[in-house]
Amino acid sequence: MGRAMGLAGVLVGLFLVPAVLVGTSLRHGAPRAEPAPEPAERELGSGAVPEDSLWPLPQWLRTSRRQLQLAPARFQLVHGAGSSAGPACGLLQDAFRRYYEYMFGQSRRRRGRRPLGARAEPELSQLQVVIESRDPGCHSYPHLASNEAYHLTVTEPVAVLKANEVWGALRGLETFSQLVHEDDYGSFLVNESEIDDFPRFAHRGILLDTSRHYLPLKSILTNLDAMAFNKFNVLHWHIVDDQSFPYQSIYFPELSDKGAYSYNHVYTPTDVRLVIEYARLRGIRVIPEFDTPGHTQSWGKGQKGLLTPCYSGEQPTGSFGPVNPILNTTYNFMTKFFKEISSVFPDAYIHLGGDEVNFDCWKSNPEVKEFMKKQGFGIDYAKLESYYIQKILNIVSSYDKGYMVWQEVFDNKAQLKPETVVQVWMENNYAHELSSVTGAGFTAILAAPWYLDYISYGQDWKKYYSVEPLNFPGSEKQKKLLIGGEACLWGEFVDATNLTPRLWPRASAVGERLWSSRNVTNLQDAYKRLTNHRCRMLRRGIAAEPVFVGYCTHEAREQ
Repeated sequence: MGRAMGLAGVLVGLFLVPAVLVGTSLRHGAPRAEPAPEPAERELGSGAVPEDSLWPLPQWLRTSRRQLQLAPARFQLVHGAGSSAGPACGLLQDAFRRYYEYMFGQSRRRRGRRPLGARAEPELSQLQVVIESRDPGCHSYPHLASNEAYHLTVTEPVAVLKANEVWGALRGLETFSQLVHEDDYGSFLVNESEIDDFPRFAHRGILLDTSRHYLPLKSILTNLDAMAFNKFNVLHWHIVDDQSFPYQSIYFPELSDKGAYSYNHVYTPTDVRLVIEYARLRGIRVIPEFDTPGHTQSWGKGQKGLLTPCYSGEQPTGSFGPVNPILNTTYNFMTKFFKEISSVFPDAYIHLGGDEVNFDCWKSNPEVKEFMKKQGFGIDYAKLESYYIQKILNIVSSYDKGYMVWQEVFDNKAQLKPETVVQVWMENNYAHELSSVTGAGFTAILAAPWYLDYISYGQDWKKYYSVEPLNFPGSEKQKKLLIGGEACLWGEFVDATNLTPRLWPRASAVGERLWSSRNVTNLQDAYKRLTNHRCRMLRRGIAAEPVFVGYCTHEAREQ
């Protein structure tokens, strides 16, 4: 999973006075007015791409031809003077070990002598990380308002990475590690550079579905690593659905006992804690989705009376529909269940689903029809759905949690609290939907153009890359309500065997669209950088599929 082991002795506990401190403060908001200079060209073999090309592209960068050498035996990642974080910051210590391994762990012996007369580059001895905020955030969880901005200066003899919070430092460490490259003689080099960077959107997510197929813990952790390499910061964990209920509940263990595929196909409380902590150490939020009232067949196996009995005429058919919205026992169960979910998952948000509710079973059930009459709903079953959703929203709100919902909840006119986040997923006219959602004052997340489970021959990453999220009718105020997007990989045809190559590097295209400046749209430049980034992910143990024909430079070096 890319976790670095060993070499810790070189890295732990060093708190050294910087030889060079760059007095450039972090810049928030718009990128600098001056155009970012193009990286200096290097002499490369036919079809080769610089191994230090960056993905996603920073907001502002300047790089020079002057190269510095890094000696793995001497180079150190350290806490800089004046940083509010020190050796007690486990999150950064863990990141230092990890990124040292990413940069140098694949090191091989020198393959030959340098050409006579080749000059030795000056040495870069340290990367000093300075956290400027009084509370660095070492022991907290990332959240929607986390500051991921950073400023990186790479000059002789030390590089300096400044960030307000540890979350920005994590993003800057990823960028620094991408700048470091190995030449054909086994030397590690970095070009003198200055980078000013921050994300364009605050919510940059990947949806993984662990119900259609169970994903082993290792698969989830590997993809959290890949998310960090692409500067994603939200794992939307679609943990249960019709097909299986792998979440092992503390209050209701029978849900997974009877609803999971088998006793081996469950996520224990320990597993869930591990995913959350592994994600936290990479600056990634974990937002669980427990989708109701539809998509709940697996819930009914372990919770009798929860689902609506379907009828044919006056006789029950023996099959069940969505959650039964007319019973008090339903809401008693949901109250206790979501109390548990609120305590297990530390994020401020829970995704409550609310999509694709089939009304046929409700329509067939005489008790439901009677309830509809009493409530004055007539035959408008969307009102019954909204009645149910409203009660669930109130339950979750009582635990001081915010909630996300799929767009149908908004479309069916459920009464939503102002802070509700609406996820737009229907590709048909999603720009109009974004306009409606933000026009009503709600925060939105875009997923519609980024359903990566739909596959096609060729380079479909270009389609994902070419989306402009803010291309919808609306005021500036409305545009600010779109806080980001998600690449979704639904699991009907995906399990551990093909999850990673199907997701990467296709999701990388979404990652750059959500991180980089709006004007970063050149497909030719993106192709070169993405091809290299895919090779870098391969070197780090991520089985990313090829972008197109060719080879990776590191493959040619291997002996």
